[in-house]
Amino acid sequence: MTTPDKPLAGLRIVEVSSFVASPLAGLTLSQLGAEVIRIDPIGGAADVHRWPVTDSGESIYWTGLNKGKRSITADLRSEAGQSLVQHLVADPVTGGGILLTNSAGRSWMSHETLSALRPDVITCEILGRTDGTPGVDYTVNAGLGFPMITGPVANAGNVNHVLPAWDMACGLYAALAISAAVRRREQSGIGAHITLPLEDTALSIASTLGYLTEPQVNGRGRVGTGNDVYGTYGTDFVAADGARFMIVALTPRHFRDLVGLTEVGDAVEAVEKALGADFRREADRFTHRAVLTALFEPWFARHSSAEVTAALGGSSVLWERYRSFEEVVAAGVLATNPMFAELDQPRIGTFLAAGHPAAFDGEHYFTGPAPELGADNPPPVE
Repeated sequence: MTTPDKPLAGLRIVEVSSFVASPLAGLTLSQLGAEVIRIDPIGGAADVHRWPVTDSGESIYWTGLNKGKRSITADLRSEAGQSLVQHLVADPVTGGGILLTNSAGRSWMSHETLSALRPDVITCEILGRTDGTPGVDYTVNAGLGFPMITGPVANAGNVNHVLPAWDMACGLYAALAISAAVRRREQSGIGAHITLPLEDTALSIASTLGYLTEPQVNGRGRVGTGNDVYGTYGTDFVAADGARFMIVALTPRHFRDLVGLTEVGDAVEAVEKALGADFRREADRFTHRAVLTALFEPWFARHSSAEVTAALGGSSVLWERYRSFEEVVAAGVLATNPMFAELDQPRIGTFLAAGHPAAFDGEHYFTGPAPELGADNPPPVE
């Protein structure tokens, strides 16, 4: 499973996990060259049949997150199954001694137990809430504030993410934390007990981006802006044939080009003078976004999507047409992107699958398909 020229070749990760964050961490480490052994209970963990699925009921989701891994199943409630996990983690092989799990709280695979078997062991436990109680992306997100400002401005309710953003960030943080712990172990011989709550991942990012700082410093929090980009000028427009475009003007040059291609220069200048505004400033473009949008909308409404695309393509304006997943595939985006390669996934089919998004010296790293559940089980003891 490892490739010598990949950055993490020679590492062995034992993964006892399910759902998104922990399997994504394992997948990321596998793409970078580590040997990842996923251990599931017999019959699979709770995510083995998770949607989306094929017409025959095979989980596209499970195979997507477990590409390139080895698979072992065991009765994790039995002494024999627990001993198997402990042996795999504590194996003195160079590059081993690493456990990744979102099943914390089991004494038999705690850091204390495993470090008694291998002193330099690295354990990474992905938790739900900061206090160790269960939590998932949707519950963490609900308690943080983002659903309160997501969706149409006139919406009186809350709108959840479709993308499990905190799961994704947590999984990537976990892969980074394990890589950092390995680096420290190589330098000092010291292992690490890493705990990474999903809630702390979300809180950290919300703090870094200022969402949690505003209430502390200004005494008020962020308000919802719908499809308007907060703090600058950006919103969506509808072309004459119904196609919708997202337009963002981050810089004065972007804004000048948007004003020019929509042919409203005189009107924008008049509004700027009347309001005492300076549209070279992001703050003024955001504050007066409603009147600006009203000036731009007629141009989009008069032109077809092809005409809008041509005009935007010749400008510096940041833009994209809204597309469905089906349209992305049909447009050939995957076929022309070197991050994608054909994968023959048993039980699912042959399709273009993404490798690691970072290119190392121009090369994206790929893995093989996801294994059959239990494909790497040790032979039974006679």
